[in-house]
Amino acid sequence: MEPDLSCAPPGAEPEPELLYLLHDVARLLRREIDRRARMHDMNRAQWVMLIRLARNPGLSQKDLAEIIEVEPMTVARLTDRLEARGLVERRADPRDRRIWRLHLTDEADPILQDIETHRGAVADFIAADLTPSMIDATTEGLIRMKTSLLKADRAADAYMISAAKAEQEIA
Repeated sequence: MEPDLSCAPPGAEPEPELLYLLHDVARLLRREIDRRARMHDMNRAQWVMLIRLARNPGLSQKDLAEIIEVEPMTVARLTDRLEARGLVERRADPRDRRIWRLHLTDEADPILQDIETHRGAVADFIAADLTPSMIDATTEGLIRMKTSLLKADRAADAYMISAAKAEQEIA
């Protein structure tokens, strides 16, 4: 008998609805990444930060906070820890000395390689029971869902901006 890995209460039937499944898969994936990050005496947020800085060197702390969806103060604390380990360095922005630009050091390279190895292992593990066509269909479906959510997010942002402008005009 396979274990019930859903978020349903004990004794309840697992919920097959798409949103519940997406939530459960994301939660279990985060748990697995957390476990692997702890093997390196790090956490998932630090791993995400290293990956984002590898892809976008020189991000400001504020921009990085927006990308990884945390508060700027959280990025500051994460940066402090990574800087103490010699993995990240802060550099003053040449145009605005109040802004810190974040850069990886050479010491981050082996950890980034480990992260990539773990990423590949997790991807292989979660797809082990899927056929290539199932993987393709799942990927296509997730891309479409993400696109829909991004469109809705942009529409909500546009609505909020227009509502704020209308409120200013009334005032």
